[in-house]
Amino acid sequence: MGEGLITRRNSSGVLIEFENYYNFVEGLTSSTPTALSAGRDDLAGASVGNYALFAGGYVYATNSYSNVVDAYNTSLTRSTPTALSAARFDLAGASVGDYALFAGGNTGSNRSNVVDAYNTSLIYSTPTALSVARSVLAGSSVGGYALFAGGYDGSRSNVVDAYNTSLTRSTPTALLDARSSLAGSSVGGYALFAGGYDSSGNYSSVVDAYNTSLTRSTPTALSAARRDLAGASVGNYALFAGGYGDGTTFSVVNAYNTSLTRSTPTALSAARDDLAGASVGNYALFAGGGTGSGRSDVVDAYNTSLTRFTPTALSEARDDLAGASVGTYTLFAGGYTGSSYSSVVDVYPLIVKAYIPVTQGSKYKFTEGSEQTASINTTLVYNQKVTGYVKYKKGKITM
Repeated sequence: MGEGLITRRNSSGVLIEFENYYNFVEGLTSSTPTALSAGRDDLAGASVGNYALFAGGYVYATNSYSNVVDAYNTSLTRSTPTALSAARFDLAGASVGDYALFAGGNTGSNRSNVVDAYNTSLIYSTPTALSVARSVLAGSSVGGYALFAGGYDGSRSNVVDAYNTSLTRSTPTALLDARSSLAGSSVGGYALFAGGYDSSGNYSSVVDAYNTSLTRSTPTALSAARRDLAGASVGNYALFAGGYGDGTTFSVVNAYNTSLTRSTPTALSAARDDLAGASVGNYALFAGGGTGSGRSDVVDAYNTSLTRFTPTALSEARDDLAGASVGTYTLFAGGYTGSSYSSVVDVYPLIVKAYIPVTQGSKYKFTEGSEQTASINTTLVYNQKVTGYVKYKKGKITM
């Protein structure tokens, strides 16, 4: 698919302007940029502006809890902005407006209600704390809100805290059932929270949906009750993948469309829990996780038609990792390998090209900087998004 096409006719023919035009190629590559500043698991990821951020976690090297934040820009250069105000793991990330937020977590001795915010310049602030301190909560976003739902505060919580684009906190209607180790995702006008472990000691199949007015509804439940699943979004779908329940590690994936109708696309290629989800462009990716007998390096990707394929595996098998996206990159960072805590970051860049057919005699101008004339009917190929124009002369073209 392409985007950014504007067609105009003038007296001399057809002028087509291209603004950030590209075609997605069905595939993803992988690479490993600079590692995290410290190996850790149970960290959280979130994105803001031109940065993907990874915050907190448990640090193997020092047997302690981390307040470190690592930020990767669109060139995958790593920086370390101001640390979290409290070191913690099992926190949650979400984004709203010009902010990435990291909320809650476990400090080792108690649960945290702290929320740390980073703006598009990575300037740090601390908005109003969560209304209830808790860990293993979930984050998601809808409209002008970042939501943090559920978690554990000595018992399972049903509390939802919402932060608007000014970082003002409100507390919408609570979850239908109190639960921890749930997952968040979003689609259309809804933020969804699915699954988890409930206050009765049961695995949950409940899905709560919050619209842009923060009104709650309960769409069709998951097809299997489970905790430690992962959420991600693609096109017109919110996906929930994997998880664990009643002695079973799941490969099932449930998808919810913009009307909150549930479907069940092709399952993950390997059953696993404690995996990470993230989205970029026309893909939702689910990476790593625990298999019940070890850790997985598998990555499954779903496109806007919910067709699954399996890009290159992670460079290191691990669970309890985190995902975030920036530009045309999806990043999966940290995790536990079974013997150590990982600092590895695996990156999946979209294969993005621009294919632009031109006819003989057409004039065009793109990244080369000067207007040129096509000597034959041909297709221009760029390995990036392009901005420019083609003044088409007579001839048949296919876009």
